[in-house]
Amino acid sequence: MSWFTGIGQWAATFSCEGVENGQVVKVSGNGAVASCGAGEGIGGVVVSLGRDKKACGVALGGIVCVPYTGDAPAVGWSGLSADGAGGVACDADGRAYLVVDVDDVGKMVTFAL
Repeated sequence: MSWFTGIGQWAATFSCEGVENGQVVKVSGNGAVASCGAGEGIGGVVVSLGRDKKACGVALGGIVCVPYTGDAPAVGWSGLSADGAGGVACDADGRAYLVVDVDDVGKMVTFAL
């Protein structure tokens, strides 16, 4: 995990089902989030789970650190989308995010939402 993680982060509570801490999610309904499929846009990152895993805190802004698959994202502005496994992948057609740190060994990327 990068030492940038959490800087400027703000979050909201959503209902959820089948999500885990640290994974990217999408808004799936009124006040609800769900796992992203491969190639989908990123709505936020789960930063906390309720005891029953029916509610979660989702970072909607600030710096986050998540796993990536495939090629390493470039530091600077990089197109990213969900990889379908809870992390992200490079996507030339995806939304551009400011990538501030890439861990090639741990396959983690740190970027601003």
